[in-house]
Amino acid sequence: MGQLTVTVAHVGIFTTISAESISSLLADYNIGELIAVTPLRAGSVNSNFRISLTSGDYFLRIYEEQPFEGAKKEAQNIEQLAHLGVPVARPLFRQDGGVISQLANKPAAIFQWVVGQMICQRGVREAHLDRVGGALARIHRATVEASLGRGRFCYEDLVARTKRIAAAGREAVEFRGWGERLEAELLACQSGRSAELPQGLIHGDLFRDNVLFRPDREIAALLDFESASVGTFAYDFMVTLLSWCFGDSFDENLARALRRGYERERAFEASERAAMWSEGCFAALRFTVTRITDYAMRAEEGTCTMKDWRRFRMRYETLQRIGADGLDRALA
Repeated sequence: MGQLTVTVAHVGIFTTISAESISSLLADYNIGELIAVTPLRAGSVNSNFRISLTSGDYFLRIYEEQPFEGAKKEAQNIEQLAHLGVPVARPLFRQDGGVISQLANKPAAIFQWVVGQMICQRGVREAHLDRVGGALARIHRATVEASLGRGRFCYEDLVARTKRIAAAGREAVEFRGWGERLEAELLACQSGRSAELPQGLIHGDLFRDNVLFRPDREIAALLDFESASVGTFAYDFMVTLLSWCFGDSFDENLARALRRGYERERAFEASERAAMWSEGCFAALRFTVTRITDYAMRAEEGTCTMKDWRRFRMRYETLQRIGADGLDRALA
């Protein structure tokens, strides 16, 4: 295999792997010999690769932030969801029965390579949202055994990030005043959220680039469960709505299709319907804050900005403008 070396960069994270190290990893799986490695530019946290073997193509992920146990829980959840009929890219088991290996001194896993297409925003149709809603509801109906935490983006974590934004604002005009403003908005939003909503396993990040479609608009696979955690189903629904049902403005037809697909599998309780607006506002603030700290602030340090926080700021302002009643009418 010789001198093949692959270097991949994701928002200031660099991982270098050699053909020899991948071949050594593959020996634990007995799934074929390495032919080629292709870095995948999708994703913003982990290093992802398409590996072509004599037996076919597979997806290799190196976890840049997850510890070993966190990566193991993610893989276990995905495997259990697959058994429950949720379309996912399943992790491969090593010959010793494990699912998480080590590569470049970091957790790594190999997954099935799923053939499918990600849909650009202009290509999204109601049929896509109907399928996405149904798949999300099936996740929410699932009972998984791997223990889950509350996730990395709870209120306290986000407030800590606003402090960093405030500090950055003392040096950069772009962030001036935003840390304080976002902290105040988070406080107001958190105060209006209910602690009694139905909850369980949530995906937490079901964006367009985490769903692969077949040509018939059926879902081939849901991807990237790294943000999966225990959370409210209404919050997860609104994360999905915010990511799929906005272009330059809010598309109510797409939002209704998402709700119809979801409720075909799982009906919302009255408390969830009443909480959609507040959960949506919190979700919009969550992505506004994390896109500032994970992208915009890193751009200030010399790293390319990949995701514009202003787009989720616009979503938050849209929800504020239409209010809870307007959102309820849009979903009716």
